[in-house]
Amino acid sequence: MHIAVLMTNTDESEFAQARPKDGEKFTTMIHSVRPEWDVTVFPVKDGVFPPEGARFDGWVIGGSPASVHDKDPWVGELFDLIRKLVAEGQPVFGACFGHQAIALALGGDVDKNPGGWVFGLVETEIEGVAMKLYGSHFEQVVALPPDAVVLGGNPDCPVGSFAIPGRVMTTQYHPEMSHGFITDLVEEYADALPPEVVARARGSLEVKADSGVIAERIAQFFEGRR
Repeated sequence: MHIAVLMTNTDESEFAQARPKDGEKFTTMIHSVRPEWDVTVFPVKDGVFPPEGARFDGWVIGGSPASVHDKDPWVGELFDLIRKLVAEGQPVFGACFGHQAIALALGGDVDKNPGGWVFGLVETEIEGVAMKLYGSHFEQVVALPPDAVVLGGNPDCPVGSFAIPGRVMTTQYHPEMSHGFITDLVEEYADALPPEVVARARGSLEVKADSGVIAERIAQFFEGRR
């Protein structure tokens, strides 16, 4: 299979330059469960989109410090592409910003987290299966688009994952992040976020995420088994 990764992460800081970019992180995640699959990365945040009419076996839209409410031209172009892909029945997976972008592009709504920043390891569920995933977000989906169903979440983020059967699967969290990366990210933002957010994030990282579980579910979605 051939998967397209639409890279939306706008972070060009020294911290980001010293670590794998999101395209590489998602490729590593996919290859951890399906090493034979091909992956092509398109940095859409730089205005680099797939050619018109491109078809892939699956599409991945990742996270970003940008907001889905931003008016940058690439965000609007991404929304147009999402609507086109879903209308064509091409399977699309979204994580964090991608989860929110799919919801907003298709008629849902996104707003600020009532409890403020979510950072570190988070306990959630997908299709009744409890799991731990890495989180880093200050906005969340608050209304589903038409035809979508909630797959799971938690009290702080009820729409932590949703689906449009056969076409869309999402999570508010970050299946592509490694434990080392999220640990470094917490320290990078330690002086910029409220102390209680940082303390909670540090404490949560005493255990690791269920990265293999979510990666397998994503692969099965692209294979049409979910």
